[in-house]
Amino acid sequence: MDNLSQFEALAEWLRGALSAGEEFSLGYSSESSEFIRFNRAKVRQAGQVQQTSLSLQLIRDGRHAELQLSLAGTPREDRQRLADALAQLRQTLPLLPADPYLQFNREAWHSQVLQLEALPDSAALLEQIGQAAGDLDLVGFYAAGPLSRGFASSSGAFGWHQASSFNFDWSLFHANGQAVKAQYAGQNWQPEQFARRLQQAREQLAYLGRPARTLEPGAYRAYLAPAALQEILELLGWGGFSARALADRDSPLQRLHAGEARLSPLLQLHEQVRGALTPGFSSEGYPRRDLELIRAGQPGETLVSARSAAEYGLPANGASPWESPESLTMAGGELAQEDILARLGSGLYIGNLWYLNYSDRPAARITGMTRFASFWVEHGRIQAPLASMRFDDSLYDLLGSQLEALTRERELSLSTSTYRQRHHGSSLLPGALLSRLTLTL
Repeated sequence: MDNLSQFEALAEWLRGALSAGEEFSLGYSSESSEFIRFNRAKVRQAGQVQQTSLSLQLIRDGRHAELQLSLAGTPREDRQRLADALAQLRQTLPLLPADPYLQFNREAWHSQVLQLEALPDSAALLEQIGQAAGDLDLVGFYAAGPLSRGFASSSGAFGWHQASSFNFDWSLFHANGQAVKAQYAGQNWQPEQFARRLQQAREQLAYLGRPARTLEPGAYRAYLAPAALQEILELLGWGGFSARALADRDSPLQRLHAGEARLSPLLQLHEQVRGALTPGFSSEGYPRRDLELIRAGQPGETLVSARSAAEYGLPANGASPWESPESLTMAGGELAQEDILARLGSGLYIGNLWYLNYSDRPAARITGMTRFASFWVEHGRIQAPLASMRFDDSLYDLLGSQLEALTRERELSLSTSTYRQRHHGSSLLPGALLSRLTLTL
């Protein structure tokens, strides 16, 4: 039985097992993943993971309880596991108070998306990586395979999303311990694209043998590669676009929505659902749609979960319970990849950032450290690797008055998280040229 048929059968059985007054929502999550771990460009560990789980929520008289269970893959045993979970939730519900912010979607919507592209043959992939890496000290992690997500409810709603993808996340290490980090991800492995990514990392690696440059604190021109910009936007995603955070006045973009601050008109941010690797429905049972989060620097739509909709009287738009973007895209600009260093002139080329946090959340002020593949550039030429430095700046400056240009080319990044299961979050981002970035130490 395939995944879709398995889920349909379990949802249908559950509808017939309900007692009067009961409602349910049923989430389905499955993966069939291949994992390969590299060290010194050679395979050190390889394996496969197949797992399927359900999330059952039972609702009655304003009370609700939820239970997670793993499936065995055999119809009889899986039905029994679901029946046992249903019995357990029936015992639990009378012990719970009614939830004033429970909002159960009773619309009988339907959605089905299949994006099952052919993934590369493992043997051919390993040969290509080995040949391209040569004697490089490449340390990396490759994950690939289809992810399946489903949703069904007692009201007749049914959603199904199945998509295959790959993600190769690697670092090249210099003999001195410094490293260049890179990623190649998507649905269609293109040998030429991977070769270009690896060659770019190889070229940057050569500069790491030079003495590191330590700069004085101050303001410098800077270029943020897509991976560095992603770190900033991931931090912004925690509360920046959340309807709940805005209503509670805890959003880092509170001043933007109040009309007291502005971002650059170059900035266009979307939660892109159509064509994305993330499902077109939420775990709470609401269809998702494309959202304009930032329109030419102006505040756009917010992410509204079912609970926020109930608490603040807003229409739910399929946002996750934590109201963070799951498939974020930023529009590109006019800066060509080959012109980045020339346009930068003298300043910082920042490949990665890490340890980001808010230094002043109401002012959208963030701090963090430069990381892998960050360089000092003079007159359009890389001169030396940059010693790790801390920056502290406001998002209203970094993504506002100091944002000078965005690259035409954008880079797709998929979540590298495998905690409990492979995740399907994604971002598609350009690089950003800044007129100023403030280093503090």
